[in-house]
Amino acid sequence: MKRRRMNKLYIGNLSPAATADDLKQLFGERKLPLAGQVLLKSGYAFVDYPDQNWAIRAIETLSGKVELHGKVMEVDYSVPKKLRSRKIQIRNIPPHLQWEVLDGLLAQYGMVENVEQVNTDTETAVVNVTYATKEEAKVAIEKLSDHQFENYSFKLSYIPDEEVSCPPPPQRSRRGGHSSRERGSSPGGSSQPKPLEFPLRMLVPTQFVGAIIGKEGLTIKNLTKQTQSKVDIHRKENAGAAEKPITIHATPEGCSEACRMILEIMQKEADETKLAEEIPLKILAHNSLVGRLIGKEGRNLKKIEQDTGTKITISPLQDLTIYNPERTITVKGSTEACCSAEVEIMKKLREAYESDVVAVNQQANLIPGLNLSALGIFSSGLSVFPSTPGARGSATATPYHPFAPSSRRRTSSSAYLSGRYGAPPAGTFPHQHSLPEQEVVNLFIPTQAVGAIIGKKGQHIKQLARFAGASIKIAPAEGPDASERMVIITGPPEAQFKAQGRIFGKLKEENFFNPKEEVKLEAHIKVPSFAAGRVIGKGGKTVNELQNLTSAEVIVPRDQTPDENEEVIVRIIGHFFASQTAQRKIREIVQQVKQQEQKHTQGAPASQHSK
Repeated sequence: MKRRRMNKLYIGNLSPAATADDLKQLFGERKLPLAGQVLLKSGYAFVDYPDQNWAIRAIETLSGKVELHGKVMEVDYSVPKKLRSRKIQIRNIPPHLQWEVLDGLLAQYGMVENVEQVNTDTETAVVNVTYATKEEAKVAIEKLSDHQFENYSFKLSYIPDEEVSCPPPPQRSRRGGHSSRERGSSPGGSSQPKPLEFPLRMLVPTQFVGAIIGKEGLTIKNLTKQTQSKVDIHRKENAGAAEKPITIHATPEGCSEACRMILEIMQKEADETKLAEEIPLKILAHNSLVGRLIGKEGRNLKKIEQDTGTKITISPLQDLTIYNPERTITVKGSTEACCSAEVEIMKKLREAYESDVVAVNQQANLIPGLNLSALGIFSSGLSVFPSTPGARGSATATPYHPFAPSSRRRTSSSAYLSGRYGAPPAGTFPHQHSLPEQEVVNLFIPTQAVGAIIGKKGQHIKQLARFAGASIKIAPAEGPDASERMVIITGPPEAQFKAQGRIFGKLKEENFFNPKEEVKLEAHIKVPSFAAGRVIGKGGKTVNELQNLTSAEVIVPRDQTPDENEEVIVRIIGHFFASQTAQRKIREIVQQVKQQEQKHTQGAPASQHSK
């Protein structure tokens, strides 16, 4: 059984007159119940909290704010110097702060491997940050402590790093018995992959939560038993809010049946309390999936409305904040109609999710050394991946990076996978090349979006270049009426992935594309003229397969004159993942051709000599 790690707090600057009872009383008066005994020393003490949320609340409530026997207490995580590693916590972050701004700040002090949003009851946000090295974490602590942002002063602490404080136990020899891995599958055999779980997230009026739970929890127990589901009602989240989120973990059929039962319970309660109007169904969906639910020109949504006899609306992008990466899909109609709509809506969302999971795994395989966990975020709420379970947008340990494959503790392609959606985390990808090849991609953006990409006094493009580790330049307009501008991105594969991803996200966030459509951009990459035929394939077979695989449009002009470097342009048009996958696949083909050319060149003299 896994032992639950305590959050030990250090209480400093105590008066010699302070006693353990004084501290217990002080914590109790402020409704900060202690989990165990107070360990009192001369001038300082230690207390334990089993929950990080309570630990944060204690620090925020007491540190530098409360006197005991005439001395102002200091309260912080207890992390001995020898255990101070790469993990830090940042508190008192403005809730409206765009992720992009915070990410830019963090990137100034080193490579950020992981950022997790922590669920708290405070109005401000809290994140746990893991840097690549403890030296970088130390610099961030020094530079960002008390950093002022719009009258908010950042508060930073070291937090325990389980990898440092709890080293893995030594391997035991397996002389008799079998490990669970051995029982699960035979060597060389394949175990049946577990289907990806995609839970249903609902918003329900707070006034109905009691009825859904029932007396002594009987109603919710009956619901979970009948539907074979796990239902989390996030009652403590968003204190005072008119609505509470519910997360239902089950098969698609189980989710739908649980949804039906919850709607029926709420409608019955509304009828009994003389609330005559129909109770709408509200589904929460991560912003990255909503575009595909809506469909081109809203066709998918219109069809669902027509087929089910419902009226469906979706909350605007402007509602997305640091706490809320989800949009609300409101379905109005009879209970029966809403249930039918739920089935169709969740089907579309699930398809989009599974498609992105496949794309994430393709990126992991196609970019040697790509650490998907360290790829950062888009701006406010525009993460490509859903976040971890919890309240609406304020989930415990929410990974806020966009392409980081999502995770509860984001490791690799698990950010998308193991967070709110419950897939197992995957390991990070080992670097295979110490000096990855520099690539050049020309990405075309709407002319009117240039200002947003550059930012005030060039700040945004500088932050983006620093974050991605790429050179990013915007070429001059080809003419006064040019509708597009070319962004020249130079850097290794991982830098390309990060830089292009941010640009796609920025255009979506700034509404340069219709909220109901996905961002699709044209990218140009150059390939050696001798490899162009291989990209096309016999009778266009390869390029057609490439388009089917990636969902991107790939164009290799046959009559193109090579440039001075004997290279030709390949045009790629599609949404971010489609474009990335196509770019990687094309470069893979080119690499194979180059290797074959090298072997042929190296082998020629030898074969001539042998004749």
